[in-house]
Amino acid sequence: MMKAQFMSLWDGLDTDYHCQVIIMGATNRPQDLDSAILRRMPTRFHINQPSQRQREQILKLILEDESVDLSVDLGDIAKETDGFSGSDLREMCRDAALLCVRDFVHTQNDSPSEDFIRPIHQSDLQKAISKMKKSKTAGGTSVLMHAALD
Repeated sequence: MMKAQFMSLWDGLDTDYHCQVIIMGATNRPQDLDSAILRRMPTRFHINQPSQRQREQILKLILEDESVDLSVDLGDIAKETDGFSGSDLREMCRDAALLCVRDFVHTQNDSPSEDFIRPIHQSDLQKAISKMKKSKTAGGTSVLMHAALD
């Protein structure tokens, strides 16, 4: 249904003669794109996965407003996440934070004296990495595509 709506809106796109419209899309599942969409996106660019240094910087950005234990080594986490995209890293961090929330809920059920959620620990991130690696076994690459309409 979403593809049909996308194609309908695209086909109805009308531009001023002096105006150029560039439509860009990104996917980490290019194998799932249908030929009608690919015809409208004639130029494709492969975007490499982030390097270890870039993954560490992405992790710092994702976790900057989160409560993270001081002993967490994002450099080690970046080393363990080779092949992860930025969205993979975000999902991994979300899973690690949810582990803290689950611990809080279980603690509240056992003894309601704790009234704060603990910081994210290295072990939380490592558990989340393991989970993400299992889900990534199907594979996929990130591709950025664009089409220019005159």
